[in-house]
Amino acid sequence: MLQFITHKNERHGYLDGAEAALRGGCRWIQLRMKDEPDESVIAAGRQLAPLCRAAGATFIIDDHVALVDSVGADGVHLGKNDMPVAEARRILGPDRIIGATANTFDDIAAAVAAGADYIGLGPFRFTETKKRLSPILGLEGYRDIMARCSEAGYSIPVVAIGGITPEDIEAIMATGVSGIALSGTILRAADPAAATSRIINLIKHDI
Repeated sequence: MLQFITHKNERHGYLDGAEAALRGGCRWIQLRMKDEPDESVIAAGRQLAPLCRAAGATFIIDDHVALVDSVGADGVHLGKNDMPVAEARRILGPDRIIGATANTFDDIAAAVAAGADYIGLGPFRFTETKKRLSPILGLEGYRDIMARCSEAGYSIPVVAIGGITPEDIEAIMATGVSGIALSGTILRAADPAAATSRIINLIKHDI
């Protein structure tokens, strides 16, 4: 599984980056627009939702639980400093997707108990797309946490995130994660759609 998380750089905005990922075959888009006003998130979300539906892609927004319905998203991803998962579940009901950021096994255990549907585990290494990073995990961190998840009998999908490059994918997938989340790696590529396609093939090869 490849999750694309929107970001903007000198070449791409939130929407055209997501469109490129969709063209490349990505079927999971997270609209992340930190520090942008709600009006901008709503406007972008309402443009992105039909593109995701047309492509058969899951559409998640970051943080904004109250905007899930108004933008037509399938659910929300919650960071460690966002609304608690249990509260979001109470608001959104049982059918919306709720993802939770984790940096430790204890974070995962708490998210599972609160009703999360998937975990974004990281960061793998330093990344410029997040201002407040948790401690970097590296391969050993992923191996340890995924082993503990297995021992606990958790089947929740775990997606690796944070500064990952195509060269890292084989080793990260070997730790037992379900997929990879990328942003800058795709947006910095000369052809983001082609880069997305190549990365999806790498992930499939390593499942």
